[in-house]
Amino acid sequence: MAYSTPLAQFPLRSPHEEDKQSSRAGSRLLPLPSPPSGGRAPHRASNRMRGRRLLNPLPLLLTPKPPSRPLAAHFRGARARARAAAHPPAPSPAPRRGPLAEPDVGITRFASPVPGFRGALKQRYSDFVVHEVARDGALVRLTSFDLPDVDESGGNAEGGDAGSDHSRALESFRLLCGEADHDALRRFLERALEGGDGDLSSIILSADADKAHRSEVHEFIKRNFKFLITDTVEHSDGTQKCIRVRLGSGPRGGRGRTKRGMGSSGWRDDRPFDSRGSTSWPYHLGKFLRFHLYKENRDTQEALGVIGKMLGVQPRSFGVAGTKDKRAVTTQQVTLFKVHAGRLAALNSKLIGIRVGDFSYVNEGLVLGQLKGNRFAITLRNVVAESDDVIKAAVDGLSKNGFINYYGLQRFGSGSVPTHFVGAALLRGEWKHAVSLILGTRVHYKGHGDIDVALSGIPRHLTVERAMLQRLKKYPGNYLQALMAIPKTLRLMYVHSYQSYLWNHAASMRVEKYGILQVVEGDLVYKKGCSLGEAATVDTFDDDDSQTTSPEMEISYETLPEEVIQSVQIADSEDLLKAVYTFEDVVLPLPGSETLLPGNDVAEIYHEIAKKDGISLIESVHGIKDFSITGMKGGYRRVLQRPIDFEWDLMTYTDETVPLVETDLAVLSKTQPSEANKLPSDGTSSCPSCDSGLDASLDTSRSTTDGTEASSEKTKSIGISDLLPKKLAVKLEFTLPASSYATMAIRELTKTSTSVAYQKTLNC
Repeated sequence: MAYSTPLAQFPLRSPHEEDKQSSRAGSRLLPLPSPPSGGRAPHRASNRMRGRRLLNPLPLLLTPKPPSRPLAAHFRGARARARAAAHPPAPSPAPRRGPLAEPDVGITRFASPVPGFRGALKQRYSDFVVHEVARDGALVRLTSFDLPDVDESGGNAEGGDAGSDHSRALESFRLLCGEADHDALRRFLERALEGGDGDLSSIILSADADKAHRSEVHEFIKRNFKFLITDTVEHSDGTQKCIRVRLGSGPRGGRGRTKRGMGSSGWRDDRPFDSRGSTSWPYHLGKFLRFHLYKENRDTQEALGVIGKMLGVQPRSFGVAGTKDKRAVTTQQVTLFKVHAGRLAALNSKLIGIRVGDFSYVNEGLVLGQLKGNRFAITLRNVVAESDDVIKAAVDGLSKNGFINYYGLQRFGSGSVPTHFVGAALLRGEWKHAVSLILGTRVHYKGHGDIDVALSGIPRHLTVERAMLQRLKKYPGNYLQALMAIPKTLRLMYVHSYQSYLWNHAASMRVEKYGILQVVEGDLVYKKGCSLGEAATVDTFDDDDSQTTSPEMEISYETLPEEVIQSVQIADSEDLLKAVYTFEDVVLPLPGSETLLPGNDVAEIYHEIAKKDGISLIESVHGIKDFSITGMKGGYRRVLQRPIDFEWDLMTYTDETVPLVETDLAVLSKTQPSEANKLPSDGTSSCPSCDSGLDASLDTSRSTTDGTEASSEKTKSIGISDLLPKKLAVKLEFTLPASSYATMAIRELTKTSTSVAYQKTLNC
């Protein structure tokens, strides 16, 4: 069963077709289902949120906490059985047979009726250049390969010696952890003093279900035994947790995998320690190396995986503020724990499609969401329009009206099974089906489900799939355990994808029913006085043992942005009368336990779609927090977004192989040609050796605007031969907040689909 809804069935239409069909389309959506029985809306004046008290016009949104009992126990009660009978799960959807289209995920409307024009997006990956904008507003560029001008040698700030007298600390440890753990740690230290650390196995302390106590133990050992490293391991039963202790391994950090040495105890002592265990780091240096990562035609995780493998560090040692497009040329900030700049810089001569530079040492590592936005330089090639005036009018429309802030197709994955399909299965508690959706496309698992055959044939780089299969082999038939083998941020991404799916459909309905010219009663709006900077944040993950010496999360997909809940209220008649708000203040929720739904008809689209998919937004059918909308706070997202600091150029070109935008590496090649050497590529690189035909006039003239108007008075000509036919290109530069999709801005400009399948037809 496909996830079809009345909105999802709408085809992409030109603005003229939309005018003709708007009344008919609206009739397909209305009348909307009435609220459930008992859903009496409170007085309008109370439709506000004061502090953290939620006053919702629909009682459906006063979400109870998910049940804490296991799934089996949850369904034993008669009440649960009655609820399950009243709301049977939707049939499981089959994998898609074709590529995902925009209407499939609710992308159906435009902000402006101005006609667009035809142009090819990402014909070459160098046509899509992205620079991260740091939290302080600085543009992240690759400008230098020089090492930091600091002394990287020096004493050990963390001190500590295994030969010191630790009797007093051990006595305190006895009071904290008890006699058994005290004796185990004392014997461990004695063996270390005897010089047997070359084959000294780690020790595992007693099982401890108290997270706060474990955190206290982590901190105690870190403070009193600086040459020791701790982390948390789990028992093979998947429930008990324990602290593992080992000896630090000198200036190069952790030694990787330790000996099991635990017999048949069942404790997972094979998990590698992180390089955070290094005890010989100079006291005057920040513990994190910050650098700028430049990459071509690679996604962020792939690039960091290559670097991590060459350095011998784990992926979790890296920190990023956000992930960047694969088919693009991007530059972003990255942090790496306790690695000297010289080691990283030495990789530049070996890296393919990747460069690192602009090194510095800082005290804090990056985490997801610590960015202000992204600056895009996008070139549309093979542009076809009736006249330059049509292009100018379309650009003016984008600048003045903005675009609907949809989640782009990237949010829903590029595989044969969209990520929101997996998210829906998780929300229904269909663990086996979710595993099948994730693994079903792998030829060695599909059909026969032979785990050994699948493991022997699956490529090594598919680490998530391998981890799931290995967990299934260890726990046959336990599909929930297999899902828990997925890094937490990736697990959450599946549910976030379904939230995004709901949001897109709600945005389409809001624009179709009420337009974008004004706020209507019942709209959710940002309170006046709450700036975007104050309102923007990211989901935080309550990971276990935050005080451990290992990082708290794996690098994975960018987390879903969340806007501060206290900043949102429902617009009432008084607000409309005073004209306090404009449409730019209107937001829609990503449903969760602490979010409001709109106080008008838009609220029903959330429940309508979720019900079709067999999902409840007000209660969880299982007790797994990560796979439950009610287990998440939720958030808000602006319906309309305008490009910031918008610039554009209209130009002609003759040579398809010549980049029309200078990359950071091309600029660096002029000042550091020996360092900015050629990146081996597929022939479409934007490296300096491929830029010989780039006319110096590329950046000598730009048409800029103040955000309200965009224009171009001059068409520039770039090419290597006047004998070749000239082609038209439009170059756009603009900034967007984090998690806004540039592809959705391009869709508004051209009034055409951004799907890969459609773009391929333009590149022919």
